[in-house]
Amino acid sequence: MVNRTDANSDTRTRLTREKVLLAAIDLADKQGVETLSMRKLGQELGVKAMSLYNHVANKDNLLDGMVDLVFGEIGLPPTGVRWQTAMRRRAIAAREALARHPWAIGLMESRRTPGPATLRHHDAVIGCLREADFSILMTAHAYSALDSYIYGFALQQASLPFKSSDEVVEVAENIFSTFPADTYPHLAELMVEHALRPGYDYADEFEFGLDLILDGLERVRDSA
Repeated sequence: MVNRTDANSDTRTRLTREKVLLAAIDLADKQGVETLSMRKLGQELGVKAMSLYNHVANKDNLLDGMVDLVFGEIGLPPTGVRWQTAMRRRAIAAREALARHPWAIGLMESRRTPGPATLRHHDAVIGCLREADFSILMTAHAYSALDSYIYGFALQQASLPFKSSDEVVEVAENIFSTFPADTYPHLAELMVEHALRPGYDYADEFEFGLDLILDGLERVRDSA
């Protein structure tokens, strides 16, 4: 029979910063980052909260590390392809990562001490745009426009009152049961002809808007 004290000691010995961060991300995914605490994280890992401070200095350092891992999930824009393709793939990867970790939407650009994956990501995006002959000013404009769209879309998607096509039907039925369809005919038309079609996924709207931004940035770059 394993002695509990020995088991806890072994757990602490095997604990690493990455394991702590991954457990924190898992908790934030399930319960929201606002509920995350060292005590709760320690319980999740089966250790005392104080032992976590061997791997993270404080709550801010924990959040820094969590955000850095999410940036690592996004990865870097690919090389050897047109800049539009690289930025498109990067944007899609970013939206997908934020859909997996909606708690991170408001934290990704808020860290005062960003980690290496975060800095590599920013540097690679800037480098991609500079290599595509964007000026420093236009690089700043392009990066801001793209990230505003990515984070804004991710926030809107996370805030929607439905997650699946079945839930879209429930929301629509609730609306139409309260108001006759002819009261808001344009809304009813959009719901019936688009949102209520089989296989509807709001995330599919992302790439349409993304391509508009990329096309617009190319025109502005060429005219400059």
